[in-house]
Amino acid sequence: MAQFKIVRYALVAVFLLTAAGCAPSTAKKPDTAAASSSTSPGSKGKSSAGQGEGQRGGSRESQTSPGSLDALQQGKSTATPASSPLQDIYFEFDRYNLQPDARETLKANAGWLKGNPSARIEVEGHCDERGTNEYNLALGAKRAQAAKDFLVTLGIPAERVSTISYGEEIPVCKQATEDCWRQNRRARFVIITTRPAS
Repeated sequence: MAQFKIVRYALVAVFLLTAAGCAPSTAKKPDTAAASSSTSPGSKGKSSAGQGEGQRGGSRESQTSPGSLDALQQGKSTATPASSPLQDIYFEFDRYNLQPDARETLKANAGWLKGNPSARIEVEGHCDERGTNEYNLALGAKRAQAAKDFLVTLGIPAERVSTISYGEEIPVCKQATEDCWRQNRRARFVIITTRPAS
């Protein structure tokens, strides 16, 4: 029942974004996790995953875990692995403005993106469980957009970054505590693998 509810809201979000002309990327996301970067201090409590590197288009790229919805559907953790080159940023309750620590994490993420110019990412906006589903979908969208906008100011081309909101539907922590809610108020960065044209 809960998975049906999640899928239903994800489909509504995709429909709304498509209708607004802002559809999320349809590029296939990677299935494996990998590492090429050091972990950030904000990665505590996150699971680590296998490591590996791939060669694509002449630049070395590390892959990360699947997007949150893909991971949920596959029964995998929706948390960003500590080994991921792109780390999550976190938000205050009912806010989408970037805190100083989030800006520092985004600068590190932008550094990785500049070093991997063929990489594309999707920024996922997430919320804690408080508030209505509709409100949290909108708030998640604002969080994802705030992260994207800051990456663009750091020199990352806008066409390399897509956004999607999952609202409260895909939490990494399910307890009704402030610590848990804090972990769920996040923007997650998923590397999208692109296939060369044949």
